[in-house]
Amino acid sequence: MAKFPFEIIARENNARTGVLKTQRGDIRTPAFMPVGTAGTVKGVYMNQVRGAGSDIILGNTYHLMLRPGAERVKKLGGLHKFGGWNGPILTDSGGFQVWSLSKLRKMTEEGVTFQSHIDGSKYMLSPERSIEIQANLLGADISMQLDECTEFPSPFESAEKSMELSLRWGKRSLEAFGERENQTLFAIVQGSTFQELRRRSAEASVHESTAGGYGGFAIGGLAVGEGHNAMCETLEFTVPFLPQDRPRYLMGVGKPIDLVEAVYRGIDMFDCVIPTRSGRHGQVWTDRGPYNIKNARFAEDEGSLDRTINCAASQDYSKAYIHHLVRSGELLGSMLLSWHNIAYFQNLMHRIRATIEAGDFVEFRQKFRANYGAAE
Repeated sequence: MAKFPFEIIARENNARTGVLKTQRGDIRTPAFMPVGTAGTVKGVYMNQVRGAGSDIILGNTYHLMLRPGAERVKKLGGLHKFGGWNGPILTDSGGFQVWSLSKLRKMTEEGVTFQSHIDGSKYMLSPERSIEIQANLLGADISMQLDECTEFPSPFESAEKSMELSLRWGKRSLEAFGERENQTLFAIVQGSTFQELRRRSAEASVHESTAGGYGGFAIGGLAVGEGHNAMCETLEFTVPFLPQDRPRYLMGVGKPIDLVEAVYRGIDMFDCVIPTRSGRHGQVWTDRGPYNIKNARFAEDEGSLDRTINCAASQDYSKAYIHHLVRSGELLGSMLLSWHNIAYFQNLMHRIRATIEAGDFVEFRQKFRANYGAAE
């Protein structure tokens, strides 16, 4: 199996910056992946996503297999051609969406049977089918093993059973993935917030990876209600069990403060719907946290969203105008805010990479923590 070359350029304590090299382009790490749920990053054009500084996007296996169908995407040239994105794409396995969206689902050793949230149609998602969809039909550069997203909170015994099922599914995912020249597969470490389970999951996944195996390691099952402090604590006792020479991916995270704190603990890759979901609800992200552009105080504010960010949405439109658009229900308001938020997140990742390389990240983190939460 291909393990994309991963060059670490600089370190500062546990934080590191580097480059993950794929056939479709370099991914600068730490990297934030905008989420392209159904083959689109909601409300923005792909050239805007790229222009904002994104090297890679994420595609959702669950949504694409239901509509328009993975076989249809394959027929139309694969997800890159279908969605108009020529850079790297990482696809999730579909497991989280089955857990969070399906009307009815039944988990067995074979996989998960579920009903579509769209029309109630029945589907079966096994480790083998998930790999077929991601790697063969969608054509993802990075695929994820199928895992079970553990409920939170969860008793130790339930979390253990779920973690062990994910390990068995991971082994089957690896076997189904086989040898591929320009694609790779990431493992997912589970275990809720239990240190022993995270250690066992990480060690078993790394063991499976010794003979070729996984090209990277994800930490799943966080940002599901455990809170920021518990997330940070879980990262602290999980990351040390992951290889130094492979990228580490924290799934579904998160807010800017989460990104900074996770990088501080050694994470290299992130994805989250926050930039575009917030944009559709009038939220503007900043280093001080989010604020709502619908507030009356912006009705006559002629200032731009953020002139330090190289993005037309951030620089060229007044807060008063965007306030008017959002309050009027105009689509352009959501589009501009989504574009700005993606650009803000990528600007934050650029600054994180630069400060790690300069040896200033610890100071950057301290200042960021001190200012965060003051936007409103």
